[in-house]
Formats: sequence, structure tokens, C-alpha cells
Amino acid sequence: MAATGNADTNVGHGVLIEAVGRALSTHGRAVLTGPAGAGKTEVAHAVAAAAEARRETVLRLAPDAADQHIPEASAAALLACVPRSALDRLAGPQRTAIALLRREADAPRAGRDHVALRLALAEVLRTLAASGPVLLLLDNAQWLDADSTDLLRFALRLTPPRVRVLVAERARGGAPVAETLCGPGAPTVRVPSLGADEVAELLLRHGLPARLAGRIHQASGGNPRLALALGHSLAEAAGSQGGCAHHADPLPVAGQAREVARRLLAEAPARTRPTLLLAALATRPTTALLRRAGRPDAEAELAEAERAALVTVGEDGAVAFTAGALPTALAADAGWPERSAGHAALAAAVDDPVQAVRHRALAVDTPDAELAAEITRAADACRRRGQRALAAELGLLAAERTPAHLPGEELARLVGAAEDAGWAGRADLARRATRAVLARDASPAQRVRARLAVIDAAGQALAALDETFAFACAEADAADDPSLLAAVQLRIAWKHNLSDGDPVRSRDAAAEAGALAKAGGDQVAEAMALTVRARMGRILADPDAEDILAEALALPAPEVPLGMRNAPQYLAVRHALFDDRLADARSRLLVLLPAVQRTGSAEDVFEVLRSLTEVELRRGACALGAAHARRALELTIEAGLSPGPAWYVAATAEAAGGSFARAAAYARRGIRASEEEHDQVFLSRGLYALGTVELATGEAARAVATLRRVAELEEAQQVVDPSILRWHGELAEALVAADDPAGAVALLDEVTPVARSLERTSVLAALDRARGLALSAQGEPESAVALLRATAQRFDALGLPLEHGRTLLALARVERRRRRRAPARAALRDAAELFERAGAEPWLCLARENAPETGVPHPGAAALTDAEARLALLVGGGASNQEAAAKLFLSVKTVEARLTRIYQKLDVRSRAQLATALRGH
Repeated sequence: MAATGNADTNVGHGVLIEAVGRALSTHGRAVLTGPAGAGKTEVAHAVAAAAEARRETVLRLAPDAADQHIPEASAAALLACVPRSALDRLAGPQRTAIALLRREADAPRAGRDHVALRLALAEVLRTLAASGPVLLLLDNAQWLDADSTDLLRFALRLTPPRVRVLVAERARGGAPVAETLCGPGAPTVRVPSLGADEVAELLLRHGLPARLAGRIHQASGGNPRLALALGHSLAEAAGSQGGCAHHADPLPVAGQAREVARRLLAEAPARTRPTLLLAALATRPTTALLRRAGRPDAEAELAEAERAALVTVGEDGAVAFTAGALPTALAADAGWPERSAGHAALAAAVDDPVQAVRHRALAVDTPDAELAAEITRAADACRRRGQRALAAELGLLAAERTPAHLPGEELARLVGAAEDAGWAGRADLARRATRAVLARDASPAQRVRARLAVIDAAGQALAALDETFAFACAEADAADDPSLLAAVQLRIAWKHNLSDGDPVRSRDAAAEAGALAKAGGDQVAEAMALTVRARMGRILADPDAEDILAEALALPAPEVPLGMRNAPQYLAVRHALFDDRLADARSRLLVLLPAVQRTGSAEDVFEVLRSLTEVELRRGACALGAAHARRALELTIEAGLSPGPAWYVAATAEAAGGSFARAAAYARRGIRASEEEHDQVFLSRGLYALGTVELATGEAARAVATLRRVAELEEAQQVVDPSILRWHGELAEALVAADDPAGAVALLDEVTPVARSLERTSVLAALDRARGLALSAQGEPESAVALLRATAQRFDALGLPLEHGRTLLALARVERRRRRRAPARAALRDAAELFERAGAEPWLCLARENAPETGVPHPGAAALTDAEARLALLVGGGASNQEAAAKLFLSVKTVEARLTRIYQKLDVRSRAQLATALRGH
């Protein structure tokens, strides 16, 4: 009897476990279903562990595939784990029947008293139930042998309600065993697939790169076992490549991952395999296409595959595999003759000329000049459609089908394929094409263009490409082409910013790139170099930054081959956002969005969606911001982009209009991904998002620690302009909340003159909000109230409703500390109205939670600082000094000293008196 495997410990299954528990409590029977590897075992074992924690008796049975052929094997295994005391109470014939079964499960059945055996099993369960509740857990119930199923069915009909039954089973056709054991009315709970967030959590728990969660989720369909197998396969592949596996590479469906995929595919009847293979080879399979390709029974066969949870078939006949690894495994396991025949059939059946050419090319493996030219024309069509990844794939196919006597055409096709792959972010195709270019007698210019494509495909992960940069520089020098040298220097400038966090070196490299581009007559590269200079100038508070940007905008602006995100018109949008010219930024972005969607660059579309999210959240349209953030995250998963930026965007959207808990989870994943990719820019942003949430949720000490990391990173990156990442006011507020108003004032005194000299109006308002809180903490409540009221009016005039509402929350805290309940209540009411109009749900909850109670609190409670109030509530709630110190990130001595002040302010002498004094506060 095999033990069940454990893919993980209930990631994403908390709600499911509660649902099963409720079903068992209400009905006494529950059924868990789902495909292999979905996590049924983990959920069932969690339910059993909860029952054991309640001191219930738990009987576990987990047969494997071999047991279904051995009569009464599972019944024998079940009885083997029953306590001897329960067996000793049985009558003679029943005890004899069980002894025979336990000792000779595989012996001939002649001579056994089957009636006694049935009654014995029922009596054993009744005996156990007499001492307390019993949970019978049957995992892998589909492997129960028929005789054991019959025995259990009989016994369970006679057991009292205290015997509850949980059956975990995956349907394999025919009558489910669960229905036989539990009856037709038993509640069934299906284990759903994990979401991308839950896959990220699963990977983190197993020490695998969380940045791959989106793509592993897509490839696994959210199946935990397959997700882990893919993650381990990818880790092994990265190790064999010296850690160079890229976020856009296809996931290796090999080793354990292929075995898991094969087991999933085995759930469907063998007769469905040819139809599934055709669907795997097609780009957009439909039932009609599969019928035209020679599978007249496609609907019926796909229905069987759908019951096995391998595919879904839409109302329009569109066929989609539930996990991306399944078609890969199908194609890999098929032989060349099968694949060739499949592509030939599809070539005759598809109605898209580009796909027809692709399938004809894949159906043969011999060079053909005419076919190669036809594939090249198809790649050109894909480029015009914005389908750069498909263009890259076709370019490689065209090169492979080019005869050996046409080396010039082959090289041109390889370089074109590399550049298409770089545009699409397909590092695997870019590297494959570049390796082929470097293995041939290519010119220095061709070699440089291919290497630059590898750099372009890397997205945010530029830190591991030093060797590629070095070779590109050397070959560009050899080519003696200033335009090529400009292209290399431009990418070096991007790397200095993203990976090295060095805006000065980035600006200098961009200046060199601009001079080279001008010498080579490349105005597009010159505009982009000026854009980098302007971006770095803004970071460094260079007064010439806007003039440099204007110079870039004055140059001709054709379609930018290196991405709209690097174009001056996009930087102009970012500057408008930094300056809170939100209407201007929004109108520009809505013009750019369809333009970048036509180019086929996923990174460009993501950048525009990211900025739209920030604009909408800033102007108080949280629902619109959340919609853009969702699209940005979905795009990141689909295109295999670096997920750190997308998780940061999701965190900001959740913090504004969703859930602080989800925002913190997204931020932590973004931090982990950015650390893995050495992306200093979005590491700062992820930490900023997390610190803001920690501040909002009252974790002041954590917020201080997190935001100080942001300060250190920003200092290391030499960021001067406080409008780019507005952490200064957040850290100052966190310092006040952590009972360090002096530290807050010192920070404010340092950054305020910079913000004033740069005329960063909204930054100054945020700094004044923090200063108002600091004034209150330092015993100047009147000045604090006056400053906070004026700051609220400034945010209102700037059209920043969330900032306005946050300032009113701060004002309410100060007024309440002054024991001015009516002004505090009015400020909270106004804040709640602002948050409600904006759809800022977590902030609305915060405003409502802070509404004054109708009761009268202890008169000294209002004198407590926020930090003292948090400690008082912890200790008054029963926490020890050590527990409170750990929770608040303080030393025990600090807790003791702070408690002394609290006792003095409240005039209490014990923890019990403290708890009484705080009631209603």
C-alpha cells in the first residue's frame, strides 16, 4: 500500500480546507475531486490533521494502482491500522474473519465468512465511534479493489453519524467509487487549480525562483505537482547553463516534469491521442480545424479529453490545453513521422496563409530555396502584424530550409530572426539565432546586431550579460560603424541604470551614444540617447533635464525599433506623472496604448499599462487603475516578462483599491523577483510599496526598516529628485509612528529644501503631512492641526483625493489625541467620503475602523502616542513583554521603559488595570 505523495503543504487551499470541514460537519460525508497532482491529498491530510488536533480518531487508507487488482487488499490495509483494543471486543466469528483477512489477504477466499467480515468491519467502526468522533480518510479511492469497496459500502451504511467519511478521488470513467461509498447526495468539493500568485508562493516555499511563477503557472495550468516538477527542471537547466536560464526561455518539459505530464495525459483514452497531438501542433486549434485535418470524431474525442481535465473546448469550438506543458509533452513523445504527418495535414486544413507556410516548413526537414523564400515572406507578414515572436520562429525556419549554396541569405535570415526575438523578448530564440550567426562567416555588423538582440531579449535581467556586452563592444569597434557603436553604448547606458543602479555612468554612456549616433546620422538612436540623458538628469536633479528632453522630442520620431519605453514621447509622459499633470499624462498614454499594441512589443504595452495604472490611482480612479494593473500582470505572465515590475504595479493597485494583505503579498514577490534579477530600480519600488502598506496597517517598526532599505538603495543609486519615488514622507510618518519624531524631523529638514528648490509641489505637501504628525508627537498639537488642515486643502486643489483622504486621517488622529472628538469624527467622515468616491476600499476600511467609539475611553488614553497605544493594546490583550518586543521590533528594555510611561499617563499599576483603562479606546 503506497503512501501518497506530498506536492506541498496546502498552498492556496485554506478556503478549500474550511469548505471540506463544513461539509463533513453538516453531512458526515464529503468527496474531493480533481486531476492528478491537483493537491487532493494535501487538502485531505490537512482536514485529517485538524481532526487529530481535536483528538478525533483518524483512519487513513491510500491504495495505489496495483491494489485495485488484489481482492480485499484495501480492506486489509484499513484494518491493519485499527487499534487492537477495538478488535478484541469482536465476537468470535467476526474476530476470526478479520484475523484471516489481516494475515492472509492474498490467500484463496474459500472458507471465509463474508457476512461475518462485513459485520466485523461495521462493528469496529461503531466501537471506535463510541469513544469519540471518527474520520475515515480514503485517498486515491479510484484504486480501491471491488471487494474492499463492497465491504466499505456495507459497513458505512451501518455506522453512526459520528463516523465521518472523506473520499479523495479522481474520476476515471464509469461510476465513481466515492458515490458508491458516500451516496449520491454527498457534497463534492473540486480542488481548483492554483492561481499565479499561489504558484509563486509554492515556488518560494521550495526555494525556486518566484520570478518564473507566471510562466510556470501557464505551463502547469496551476497543477501543483506539475508546477514543482517544471520549477525543478528549470533550476536544473539553469545549473547546466551556468545559471543563465532566462525568464523568457521555454520551460523544459523533461525528466520529472515530462513524467508528470505523461501521467496526466494517460487519464484520457488512448484513442484520443492522435487528435490531441494535432491540437498540440496547431497554433489555434479548433474542432473544425481538427476535423478538416482528418479527425472526423474530434468532438467526441475532445469531450473525453475534457473529462480528463486535459483540454477545454469553447462554445466556438476553440480548443485550449489546461496546461501548457501538455502539448509540449505530446509533441516531444511523438515520433518524427507522426509530427510530419500532423503538420502536413494541418497545412492543408488551416485558413491562414502564414500558418499554412509554417506547417509546410515543419512537415519537411530538407533545404528548399523556394520554401525558404516563402517562409521569409510569411515572417515579413508577421512583422507587419506585430507578431514578432512568430516572425522570429519563421525566420529561424527559413534559415534552416535555406540551401548551403546561399550563405548570404541564410545569415540575413538568422540576423533578422535574432532581432525579431529581441523585440519579442524571446531570449531562447535570440540566443539560438545568435549562436548560428556566430558559427558562420558573419560580418562584424551582423555579429553585433545578433548580440544586441540577445541583450534586448533579456528585459530587466541585464546583470548576467557582461560577456555579451564586451563582445558587442569589441565587434562594433572592428566594424568601424558609429551607428553600431551608438547602439551598443545605448544598451550599456540602460544596464548602468537598471542593473548597476548608477545614473551618472548611465548618463555618460548615453552622452557617448548620442554623439556616435549623430556622427552616424542615426536620428532615432540619437533621440533615445537624449532620452536616457533626460531620464538620468531627472533622477540627479539636473536643471537641464527638461531641455534635453525637449531636444529629443524635436528630432523626427518614426516607429522606434528599440521600444516605445525608450522613446522621448514616453519619458514626457513619465515627467507629467511625476509633476502630477495627470490629465496630460493620461491623454498621452491613451494615444500611445494602441500604437504600442500594434508594434507587438509586450514590454512597451506593459510600460504604458503601468503608467496608466499609476495615473488612475493618483487621480482617485482606483477601479480603472486596478483594471490596468490586471492587464499588465496578465501580459507579463503571457509574454514571460520579468515579473518584478508587474508585481510592483499589482501591489500599488491593491494598496489603493483592493486589499492591504494582497498588496503586501504582491510587493514581497516583486522584491524577491527583483533581487533575483539584480533589478535595482524595481527593487526600490517593491520595497516602497511594502513599506507603505506596513505603515498603513500599523506595523510602524517594520515600515521603518523597509523604507530605510529604500532610502539606502536610492542613495546608492544617487537619486536626488524626490518626486520619482516618494518614500521620504512615508518614512518620516513611519518614524513618527515608531516614536521617533526627532528622526522624522531630521529627514524632513534634509529633503524639504531639495523639493522646494525643484518646485515639487505635491512632494512638499506629503512632507508637510508627515511634519504635522511630528509636531503633534512633539507636543505642538495646535501647529500640527493648522498644518494638516492647510495640507489637506493643497491636496484637494492638486486633484489628489487619496492623498487628501490620508491627510484627513492624520488630522483625525491628532484631533483625537487632543480629545477633540467632534473635529476628529468630521475629519474621518470626510476622509471616508473621499475614499468611497475613489473606490479606495482598504483606506475606506481604515477610516471606518478609526471612527471614535460611542463609549467614553479613559481620559489619559488620548495622551498616548501611536507607538504607546499599540504597545498598550498588545500588553492589555495579554502579550508578555517579550512577545510585544518581538511583534513591534523593539528590545525588551524599550518595551519596559515605554510601559512605565504608559502606566504613568493612564494612572494604572497592573496589566489588568491597563486592559480596563483601554476599553473603548
